[in-house]
Amino acid sequence: MNNKMAAAPSSLRADFKEELTCSICLELFTRPKVLPCGHTFCQDCLQDLAEVRVPFQCPNCRRQVRLSPQGVTGLPDSHIIANMCERLQQQTSLSGETREQPQSGNRCSFHPSEVLKVYCKQCQIPVCDQCLEQAHDDHRTTTIKKAEQERRSTSHAFIDEGRNILESFLRFLRSLREEEKALNEKKQQTDDSIIEAYNQTVQTMVQKLTERKDHLLSEAGENHTENLDRIQTERDRVLVDVNELSSACDRAEQELQQGWVEFLSQQTTLIEVVGKYRGKAAPTPVQTQPAVFQPTDTPGPVLGHVTVQSLPPAPILAAPEHVPIPAAPAPVQAAPAPAQAVPVSSNDAARGTGHHHGNQRQGEHQPQKLSFGGYGSGTGQFRGPSGVTVSDEGEIFVADKGNQRIQVFTLQGTFVRQFPTVVSGGQEMSPYDVAMDGEGNLWVVGEAKSADFAVQYNKQGRVLRKVDLQKTGRGRGVAVDTRRNHILITQTTGQSVSDVHGKVLVFRPDGIRVGTLSRQQRMKYPWYVTVDGEGNIAVSDLKNHCVYVYTRDGQFQFGGEGSGEGQLNEPHGICTDRAGNIVIADNRNRRVEMFDKTGKFLKHITTDLNWPKAVTMATQGQLVVTYWDDHLVGIFQNF
Repeated sequence: MNNKMAAAPSSLRADFKEELTCSICLELFTRPKVLPCGHTFCQDCLQDLAEVRVPFQCPNCRRQVRLSPQGVTGLPDSHIIANMCERLQQQTSLSGETREQPQSGNRCSFHPSEVLKVYCKQCQIPVCDQCLEQAHDDHRTTTIKKAEQERRSTSHAFIDEGRNILESFLRFLRSLREEEKALNEKKQQTDDSIIEAYNQTVQTMVQKLTERKDHLLSEAGENHTENLDRIQTERDRVLVDVNELSSACDRAEQELQQGWVEFLSQQTTLIEVVGKYRGKAAPTPVQTQPAVFQPTDTPGPVLGHVTVQSLPPAPILAAPEHVPIPAAPAPVQAAPAPAQAVPVSSNDAARGTGHHHGNQRQGEHQPQKLSFGGYGSGTGQFRGPSGVTVSDEGEIFVADKGNQRIQVFTLQGTFVRQFPTVVSGGQEMSPYDVAMDGEGNLWVVGEAKSADFAVQYNKQGRVLRKVDLQKTGRGRGVAVDTRRNHILITQTTGQSVSDVHGKVLVFRPDGIRVGTLSRQQRMKYPWYVTVDGEGNIAVSDLKNHCVYVYTRDGQFQFGGEGSGEGQLNEPHGICTDRAGNIVIADNRNRRVEMFDKTGKFLKHITTDLNWPKAVTMATQGQLVVTYWDDHLVGIFQNF
């Protein structure tokens, strides 16, 4: 083999070297390792590749290779290729030495002083005279020149035959390389075709499934809306009776607190009202039919079907037995009653007590309204009611800023309880806004002497958590994103009205800030913020006179300074109803507006209010509004 490789021309040696070259480092193999697919690479080259490519694949055919715990070193060695590389290096080195070193002469290796004279045909070696006499005397000999000529002729024949055989082997190796290349290209084309067909099929299936999903959701949504409308219709009908009975009872309690002369001389209507409802039939149960999703096993993008299931109506509690009411009850000494929602004249309302109905525009529908409060620090009175929220149970929580407290009322305006807005450590805080989280706890933002704070309270006023905020001296709003479990707090900074700028800070309940909401058009004075049931966020900017809306599909804004339909003038409080419609306290325009979820103007809910401040929607369907200047809270229904 050594003789053949030594005699091979440079072109054949180059072919040998190409076959013995690593395709990664392009050098002769060093410690060659064989992969399961049959391809060979240097051990160090495979080691470097295994550190950066996970999962490990053959660099040539991309077949995935599972390495043993020993890694690349655990792969089998290719001893044949290693030996061939070593021999090729040796032949290259020897050929270089032959060219550089002169011949040492025709001296006998056994008798260095003797010159080789003849060629022994029997032993096939050149010999000197002493060798001939000692060991080859009876052997056939010839001259060295003639033996050289005969050997050259024979060697040339073998060289030619060896070259032909070697060339056939190299052609075979080249054909294997071409076949491997063609197989890799064909495999890649097949993989690309499979992936393309898969993507097209998946895209088509996803599109059909999405369309089916949207259709099913639409069916279920329409059914749900119909059921809610039935419930709301019955609620509105019964609320009229509830308000009439409640007003009669409240009026009778006030009469009991007066002196006995006035009490006996007044004509009470309580007996008449109670008598009216004593014989009235109880409300009939509401028959609802919720939609039920039934999955299907049918192959294809069907998902299932929405069917309507009839549920038994909600039970009606039996009315209590009627208690006879004496025609002329004896005078009693009653304790002072808690603050109640009492109807008074508009003039009284302007002075800060009782109901306030506002000025209705000619020919414009005005919803039914109940107001309570008035200026002061007593129970049920306010000094700047700046924020409001309603629990699922129907309790109204009012942020009474000037009195540094939260007051709680029923949806009929009856005082329930109150608690001071203190920060942990006893520091008093003036609350700007209040919101309720998914666990029924309150988040209140406000300012103290040292800084602004966001404080979490339970419904009885116990401090659960505190978040320190930058002191700004400007109003803040708060909302809870129950879908993402985030607390949203507005912030406005700046030295003067002309350079104010704001943003919405996003916190986790543990007080860690996780983000900021901003706009390409700079926010000037964001105050109130709300989140609807789908997680869409709406922020009112009272200096840009607009509302910013953030949805999963992007951002948009609506409004603009003015008093026309769809325009706003210093919008403050903001909330959403069950349908996602946006309700805004249009402060300077003295009205409450409703827009749909895309920002399209729908209607004026009520007009001629005295500076509406904060708004919120009760789950029972009522709208609650605070009036900053009148220090009142209004409850609207049937709007």
